[in-house]
Amino acid sequence: MRSLNPIRMSGLEVLPIVEGGKGIAVSNGESSGAWAAAGGVGTFSGVNPDSYDSHGNFIPQHYYGRTRRERHEELIAYAIRGGIAQTQVAHERANGQGRIHMNVLWEMAAAERILSGVLEGTKGMIHGVTCGAGMPYRLAELCAEFGVYYYPIVSSGRAFNALWRRAYNRFPEWLGAVVYEDPWLAGGHNGLSNSEDPAKPEDPLPRVLALREVMRGFGLGEVPIIMAGGVWYLREWEDWIDNPDLGPIAFQFGTRPLLTQESPISDAWRDRLRTLRPGDVYLNKFSPTGFYSSAVVNPFLRELQERSERQVAFSVESVGDHTVEFPIGRRGRIIYLTDHDRRRAEAWIAQGFTQAMKTPDNTVIFVTPESANEILTDQINCMGCLSACQFSNWAQNEAGTTGKKADPRSYCIQKTLQNISHSEDVQHQLMFAGHNAYRFRDDPFYANGFIPTVGQLVERITTGD
Repeated sequence: MRSLNPIRMSGLEVLPIVEGGKGIAVSNGESSGAWAAAGGVGTFSGVNPDSYDSHGNFIPQHYYGRTRRERHEELIAYAIRGGIAQTQVAHERANGQGRIHMNVLWEMAAAERILSGVLEGTKGMIHGVTCGAGMPYRLAELCAEFGVYYYPIVSSGRAFNALWRRAYNRFPEWLGAVVYEDPWLAGGHNGLSNSEDPAKPEDPLPRVLALREVMRGFGLGEVPIIMAGGVWYLREWEDWIDNPDLGPIAFQFGTRPLLTQESPISDAWRDRLRTLRPGDVYLNKFSPTGFYSSAVVNPFLRELQERSERQVAFSVESVGDHTVEFPIGRRGRIIYLTDHDRRRAEAWIAQGFTQAMKTPDNTVIFVTPESANEILTDQINCMGCLSACQFSNWAQNEAGTTGKKADPRSYCIQKTLQNISHSEDVQHQLMFAGHNAYRFRDDPFYANGFIPTVGQLVERITTGD
C-alpha cells in the first residue's frame, strides 16, 4: 500500500486518519484523546456526553422539570457540562499531540447554545467542530467566533454548494475539511435525499469527485475531503491516496474504534459486534429525527418494524372504500376502515395487539397494552433532545410543538441511547453501527478475543490493514 503522508487539519500536520464521532457517550474524551495522542484526529461526541462530580463519578442524566421546556433546559445544562468534561479529558489524554474535534448534530436540541457553551468553557482545547444531521448554516460563523475550524458533513456536492453559497463563503479560512459521509454505509444517521434509493447504494468515488469539482469551483481544491462510511482496510482505498483528481484525502473510522480498550461501550456490546454477519445492520427510517439511520437488527429494531407493519389507513367518516365502522380507544370512538383492513385489525387484536394508536399520517397501528403504555410514558417524559421530534411532537420554538400528532411508530432516542451507553442491554435498545461492522468477525486483528488500544489500532490502520 502507498505510504500515508501527513495532512494539515485544524492548523497541524496529522495522520490522515480521523476518529468518527458517535453520539451520547460512545466517543468520549478517553477515546478521542488516545486517537490524537497516536497522531490522528480524535473526535468526541458533543451529543449529551457524560459529566462527572467532584470525585470523578459519572452523573446520570435525570430530569426533574415538570414541563418539557424545563427539562429541555436541564438537558442543555447537562450537555454543556458534559462537553466541557470530555474536552478536558481528551486534552489531557492527547498530551499535545494530534488534534481534538467535537462532533455535534445540527438537529440536536439547542445545538448553537451547546456548541457556544462548550467552546466558551474550553478555549484552546478544541481544534475543530464536525457537524451534520441537517444543514448547519450557522456552523462556520460560530466556529469563527472562537477561532476553531469547522467540518461540515455532507453526502453530496449539491449539499456543500448550498452551504457554501449561503453562509460558508464568508468564513473560508476556518473551513478545516469537508466530510463526505456515505449515506448507505455509515452508521448512525444518514444523509439520504428524497431522490436517492435506500436500497441501491452508489459508488462513493464519483460522488466524491463531484464534491471536489464543486469545491474547486470555489477555490477550495486544497481543502481536504474526509471519506467517512464504509472504510475498514485502507488498502481497499489505495487508489484514493495521492489521487490528483481527488486532491487531499483523509479517512474517517467510526465503527472500528468501538472495539478498543479506550472505548466506553459495554462488554455485551463488544461481544455483539464480534458476532455480526453481513446484513445485520439495517438502514431504516424509524428515527424521530426523520432521517434514515443504520443500526444493528435486534428485538428493539424488529419491534419497530413489526409495529409499522401492523398499520392500516383510516378515515374519520365513511368515504370511498372506508365504510366499515371500527371502534378504538377506551371510549370506542369510531373510525372507518376498508373491509380488508378490518379483518387484518381484528386478527392483530386477537393476537394481543389490542391498542390502536393514531399516527400523523391518518393511519393507526396496533400494539400491546404494555407497549402503548411505554410509548405514551416516553412521549410525556420528553426532554426536548431534538430541535424537532416526530415521536413526541416537541419542537424548539415558542409553541414547543411541531404542530403535528406525536408519532407512535418512532421512539425516544435520548432514552434508548442513554440506556445502551450505560448498561449491558444490547437487545432492547438502539445500537447504531456502520454496515461494515460484520468485519469484526473475520478480521484476524481481533482473533482470540483481542481488543487493541487506540494506539495499536491506529498503527494497524496505517499498514493498510
